[in-house]
Amino acid sequence: MNGAPHRTIFLGSLQTYLCFYNRVWIPDNEEVWQSAEITKNYRTGDHVLHLLLEDGTELNYPVDPAPLPPLRNPDILVGENDLTALSYLHEPAVLHNLKVRFVESKLIYTYSGIILVAMNPYKQLPIYGDAIIHAYSGQNMGDMDPHIFAVAEEAYKQMARNNRNQSVIVSGESGAGKTVSARYAMRYFATVSKSNSNAHVEDKVLASNPITEAVGNAKTTRNDNSSRFGKYTEISFDQRHQIIGANMRTYLLEKSRVVFQSENERNYHIFYQLCASALQPEFKHLKLGHAEEFNYTRMGGNTVIEGVDDRVDMMETQKTFTLLGLKEDFQMDVFKILAAILHLGNVQMTAVGDEKSSVSLEDKHLNIFCELLDLDNDKVAQWLCHRKIITASETVIKPMTKLQALNARDALAKKIYSHLFDFIVERINKALHFSGKQHTFIGVLDIYGFETFDVNSFEQFCINYANEKLQQQFNLHVFKLEQEEYMKEDIPWTLIDFYDNQPVIDLIEAKMGILELLDEECLLPQGTDENWLQKLYNNYINKNPFFQKPKMSNTSFIIQHFADKVEYKSEGFLEKNRDTVYEVLIDILRNSKFHLCADFFQDHPVPISPFRSTITVKSAKTVVKPPNKQFRTTVGSKFRSSLYLLMETLNATTPHYVRCIKPNDEKLPFEFDSKRVVQQLRACGVLETIRISAQSYPSRWTYIEFFSRYSILMTQHELSLSDKKKICKTVLQRLIQDPNQYQFGRTKIFFRAGQVAYLEKLRSDKLRQACIVIQKNVRSWHQRKKFLRIKQAAVTIQQYFHGQRAVRQAITATALKQAWAAIIIQKYCRGYIVRKLCQLIRVAAITIQAYVRGFLARKKFQKMLKEHKAVILQKYARAWLARRRFQNIRRFVLNIQLSYRVQRLQKKLEDQNKENHGLLERLTHLASTHGNDLDTIQKLELELEKLATQKRTSEEKGKKYKEDTEQVNLPVPEPSNIKNVSTDKMDDLTKQLFTDVQQEERQRIILEKKFQNEKQDYEKEIESLKGEIKTLREEKIKLQDQIQEEHIIQDDLKLEVGQLKKQAKMIPELQKEIELLQTQKMDVEKQVQSQKREMREKVSEVAKQFIESYDVEAVRSRLSIEDLEHLNEDGELWFAYEGLKKATRVLESQFQSQKENYEKEIEALNFKVVHLSQEIIHLQKLFREENDINDSIRLEVSRLTSENMMIPDFKQRISELQKQKMDLEQRLQEQAAKTKGKMEEMPNGVHHNLSEEGQRRTLEDQTEIHTKEEKQIVTIQEIQEANNHLKEQHEIENEVKSKIKQEAFHLTLENMDLEEELDMKDRVIKKLQDQIKNLTKTIEKGRIYFLRFKIVLNPRGVVVNMIPGLPAYILFMCVRYADYLNDGDMLKSFMSITTNGIKQVIKEHAEDFEILSFWLSNTYHFLNCLKQYSGEEEFMKQNTPRQNMNCLKHFDLSEYRQILSDLAIRIYHQFILVMEKNIQPMIVPGMLEHESLQGISGMKPTGFRKRSSSIDDTDTYTMTSILQQLSYFYSTMCQNGLDTELLKQAVKQLFFLIGAVTLNSLFLRKDMCSCRKGMQIRCNISYLEEWLKEKNLQSSSAKETLEPLSQAAWLLQVKKITDDDAKEIYEHCTSLSAVQIVKILNSYTPIDDFEKRVSPSFVRKVQAMLNNREDIPQLMLDTKYLFQVTFPYTPSPHALEIIQIPSSFKLGFLTRV
Repeated sequence: MNGAPHRTIFLGSLQTYLCFYNRVWIPDNEEVWQSAEITKNYRTGDHVLHLLLEDGTELNYPVDPAPLPPLRNPDILVGENDLTALSYLHEPAVLHNLKVRFVESKLIYTYSGIILVAMNPYKQLPIYGDAIIHAYSGQNMGDMDPHIFAVAEEAYKQMARNNRNQSVIVSGESGAGKTVSARYAMRYFATVSKSNSNAHVEDKVLASNPITEAVGNAKTTRNDNSSRFGKYTEISFDQRHQIIGANMRTYLLEKSRVVFQSENERNYHIFYQLCASALQPEFKHLKLGHAEEFNYTRMGGNTVIEGVDDRVDMMETQKTFTLLGLKEDFQMDVFKILAAILHLGNVQMTAVGDEKSSVSLEDKHLNIFCELLDLDNDKVAQWLCHRKIITASETVIKPMTKLQALNARDALAKKIYSHLFDFIVERINKALHFSGKQHTFIGVLDIYGFETFDVNSFEQFCINYANEKLQQQFNLHVFKLEQEEYMKEDIPWTLIDFYDNQPVIDLIEAKMGILELLDEECLLPQGTDENWLQKLYNNYINKNPFFQKPKMSNTSFIIQHFADKVEYKSEGFLEKNRDTVYEVLIDILRNSKFHLCADFFQDHPVPISPFRSTITVKSAKTVVKPPNKQFRTTVGSKFRSSLYLLMETLNATTPHYVRCIKPNDEKLPFEFDSKRVVQQLRACGVLETIRISAQSYPSRWTYIEFFSRYSILMTQHELSLSDKKKICKTVLQRLIQDPNQYQFGRTKIFFRAGQVAYLEKLRSDKLRQACIVIQKNVRSWHQRKKFLRIKQAAVTIQQYFHGQRAVRQAITATALKQAWAAIIIQKYCRGYIVRKLCQLIRVAAITIQAYVRGFLARKKFQKMLKEHKAVILQKYARAWLARRRFQNIRRFVLNIQLSYRVQRLQKKLEDQNKENHGLLERLTHLASTHGNDLDTIQKLELELEKLATQKRTSEEKGKKYKEDTEQVNLPVPEPSNIKNVSTDKMDDLTKQLFTDVQQEERQRIILEKKFQNEKQDYEKEIESLKGEIKTLREEKIKLQDQIQEEHIIQDDLKLEVGQLKKQAKMIPELQKEIELLQTQKMDVEKQVQSQKREMREKVSEVAKQFIESYDVEAVRSRLSIEDLEHLNEDGELWFAYEGLKKATRVLESQFQSQKENYEKEIEALNFKVVHLSQEIIHLQKLFREENDINDSIRLEVSRLTSENMMIPDFKQRISELQKQKMDLEQRLQEQAAKTKGKMEEMPNGVHHNLSEEGQRRTLEDQTEIHTKEEKQIVTIQEIQEANNHLKEQHEIENEVKSKIKQEAFHLTLENMDLEEELDMKDRVIKKLQDQIKNLTKTIEKGRIYFLRFKIVLNPRGVVVNMIPGLPAYILFMCVRYADYLNDGDMLKSFMSITTNGIKQVIKEHAEDFEILSFWLSNTYHFLNCLKQYSGEEEFMKQNTPRQNMNCLKHFDLSEYRQILSDLAIRIYHQFILVMEKNIQPMIVPGMLEHESLQGISGMKPTGFRKRSSSIDDTDTYTMTSILQQLSYFYSTMCQNGLDTELLKQAVKQLFFLIGAVTLNSLFLRKDMCSCRKGMQIRCNISYLEEWLKEKNLQSSSAKETLEPLSQAAWLLQVKKITDDDAKEIYEHCTSLSAVQIVKILNSYTPIDDFEKRVSPSFVRKVQAMLNNREDIPQLMLDTKYLFQVTFPYTPSPHALEIIQIPSSFKLGFLTRV
């Protein structure tokens, strides 16, 4: 892609952004660029742009003929670590970003793509310590803030990963800090690659810097320590990436400085160091004085540098000479030559006329010069003023003028110094030479940057020529990296225009170029600068666009370099290029008796560097070689050749660029001169990098960063998608309509210039709109609350006003008295209520106390009860193993019992069915009786009706009789006798009727009572019948449910029956397989028996060899006591014992493993047999249940038919049940058919499994094959028996029982065989152990005890169910035994072996945390035992009388206690190191990078140096990882019985490491210094505090170690604007130093536009307050710091006599005395 089209696209899009409130950059004469705000929207065709400057000035900026001004980046992007992260990439944006970082944030390093821009702060900064080096070691380049260490780490990492040579190219003008940057890079390599050898190669490599700076650096007007030569240092590494040596190449030493210095400049430092040390005894023979006394050191006028002590520097120089192996005599030779140069400069030349000059032979400095170099005074005096001209015919001696003589003297001094400089460099290279093979190297190039002065001469020409070559290489590398990035991301790649300076390089070095014409002119005897310049004019004016002639000068020429136009003065070019010294003076020096001076001028070949044979460099471009050998004698040709070699080396390596910038010429700290900085940016290629990036896609975001940043612009539908990459694509296509403005890569999104700013504008607009809505609602709520408050106040005032008015109207004396009385009454009433309440509370409190005390007592009782139960459980648990074998036998009895119980259950089921049948019969009987009762009731009702009719007839008769009587009683005129007769008859008749009526009435009443009684009886019977009917219906429902369940069971049974039928068909086929397997089994058994016989023979042979080879008594008789002691010292017996013991252990482990395998297999077979028998019984039961279900169905049908007589609805139910029965029978037939098919498939599957099983096993597992085959046989037989049982129930039961008995008997026999074999092996092992014991009787008992104990002890096995420190108690009991015997030698030997053994274990397991924890705990317990039983009163206070009886009687072990204490401290430190090593990789990802609080993201663009991130980051460490690791440490320490105080100290150390590493990383990562990140850190600290609380470790002071980190998190969140905020920061941040507080404030980075940066004035306020503090000005915390460990004395509560040694320790050789 070409630059022009993208330029138009950018301008087109730029016009859309030139709207109201946007900001632009306009040119300014003072600040280069000035910011302005647009006050009126720009439209196409407008001639001016309406702007408002930052000082309030309005400006109409013309834009019609001129281009549109560049846009300013959003504030959120200002201050970025990488300039390529800026949305708008142009010169003002770069300049402003550098200024903000340098002036406001006090950050001197910034990335610009692959370049590190380093600003010289002119101030010592605390960012170069070892802690900083370790913080950057192993980190990716984009993970930390920009730093020279980050570039060095990247070079080192690429070298180690790719096995490719690297180069770090440090360039910049004088005073920019190149030397310091190169020195820090070399120091980083020396620190991170430190080897374990004693050669200290790293220190030697670093020591070369002070020497080369002393002889090659000087003070200039721009820099107090300016390098006056170029240097390329190759640091060599071996295959382990450790430094093994180095080599140095130098370029273009400024020799003219030896004899001339400008004003306020100095000569090389070494001269002033010598003069400052002149009064030292070892330097008196040099006859030096103050630097003011010598011409070569006083020309600049100022011989002292402020803040530099030349005498101290001289001592440092001597020390580094010594470190490099350059001895004092060599140093004195060098100092002699340097002193001779100073004295030569003071030699006075006297003019003799106009054509001659002379030197006095009595000249003091001439004599000293000749004395130091051992030269002839007369010859030197003569040839300093004369020269020899040799022609073809004669030799002429010509005198020189005074000026010529002075030039000859100065040329000699320069020549001597040049040779001395080369000689020192050569000796340094020899000192850094290595004998091994170089694997890779890293080169550090410290070379002068582009220079342009008022007067530029030959030196500036060569420097700028070198920079042209370096810039060309840099441009090609940048272009290549851009192309690789695009190809890696699958972005279409087209051509980008970039500046190629090859024409300028051709102008200088090509054939008939400037250098060749200069060398050609130097060959001419009469060659002059004017003639050479005239040739340049003739060849290049109007022919080469990069060469120009100044308008006002005929002695200069101009070259258009890549950085700027430079005008060179031709005067002195030829002289400096020739660099000639008269040959006679060279001969005088060559004949010197001072060997070093004579060697300088000998004609010997140039020594070959030791690195040239191992380093193969291949030029990336064809090198133009010099056409003539004579050209090589000139300075220009030499420089060109060395530059070719340098470019070859750089092209064969991977370069890393550091561009040093000088911020101002006054050397003021953190002052930014925009003009000077822009000039250097243009010269060093930074802006060219920016230009190349801006032409394509400069802004690059990973998908996860884009999603996190711009999720606020996404719709709900877009967020619902699961693929974040797809979401990003959808959002961008919606937000940016032009698809040419971005590209989607594999892991990143590429944006053109300005697009990120546009997205930031959309984001800020969205946030601003949301803020407006929030503000609207908040203000509405606030005003509403205010109105309601005012309204309530008004109502309250009205109430009080109305009340006061009513009181005034109603108040009287009576009312006052009543009110007073009411108050008195209220007083007493309230007092009474309060007293009652108090009494109630008191009673409640007493009640609560009673219940609480009762609860505590019950709890205590429960605890005691639980402990008692635990003891009982332990008792029964120990008996469990014995009962388990009994349970195996009991299973057979249970099987018989189960069959018997099944029969009983069947019988019970039959009884239940009979009972149900009886109930049905009873129900039918009750129904028939009920019908009979109904008939009798009907009969009774008929009789009742008859009686009722009789009653009615009788009543009618009575009525008729009454009527008749009434008629009789009428008056009749008859005589009285008739009357009497009739009355008597009527009385009789009446009485008779009355009696009849009474009898009928009585009969009626009796009948009614009888009827009523019968009716009640019938009603009772009906109720009872209804109840019975109800219960019968319920029973019917239950039976129906049971029928349904039985139908389901029947279906399952039918399925299983079908499967078994199918399996039965495969039995004949499997029998053949069984026979085959049995034959294989016999073969395997034969092989096993043969192997057993061979094993027994081998064991017997080993035993015989042991017995025959070691005759203990013979050995003891042959050896004296001294010989035995000598053998023991040499360890020969011990080594023999160790070998035998290892062999025994191997046999033991093999036999034990075989025994365990056999036991497991037997157990598995027993379980399989039981399982199969249970399955058979289950099948039998299911078959019987099926028959029972059929019988129950028939009974139910018959019962339902009988019930049909009483309940007609039962008929329909019976038909339904019959249909269900038919369906069940059909399903049963279908399932039988399916199972038949499965049975046919089963033989193939079993055969396949058996074949696979046979192929998988090897000869070593033949016993296992045997057991597997038996299981298969058993399984087949059991299936066959199950099938037969389905046919004949009773027969199969007997067969299964007999088969189980046979199998159990068979397994029992096998188990007995295996046990017999194991017993035989145990007997063999015991024999071997007895032989070993007999062989090692001469070895001391203490050594046997401890070393056997040490070997078999396994911490994981010890800590389970054992008392803490059990090994320590065992060791102490051995010590007590030696004390009991009063055997000092035994005790001494045992203690020494114990300590040495522990040291050996710790050494072998230096990285095993569990082993270290185990032995730290036991060493501590052992130390406490030695104290507790030492017999000293201070340690016996808490002992029991029994423990005091066990105190040591004969020996004082205080010396050994000190040894053990030192050993415990050593273990503790190693223990802490292992924990720190395990947890340190988790700290920064978990504490800083992981976002514990969801939804609070602090992600920002990071530019070219992207941190590695992806959509899925599940593999990274989180806060949970840290907590899990801490919990693992804690649980392990607790399991190993580590003392609580020691555990707290270890946790405190870990928490200090977490806080220190997190805080150090925070200091070095500006992107982490934000308010949101402070919230995340505070949340993570709370997690750690919760962990401490959970583990009950609050008293460990671990929380206090996190206080600096906690204060840093608070500082990130607190407001930082007003004076009160500054005071609050000063008062609160007491655990942070002033440097740390200022660093956090300067690094504070807003995440959103709504956050404000910390102003420099606020930082100055805080800094002024902090000046009163007296703290260490150190930025980084020392992560290697260890708190002092203390081992508290804690007496053991365990008595020695109750301690038991578990059998798992295998310490049977120890016996209790």
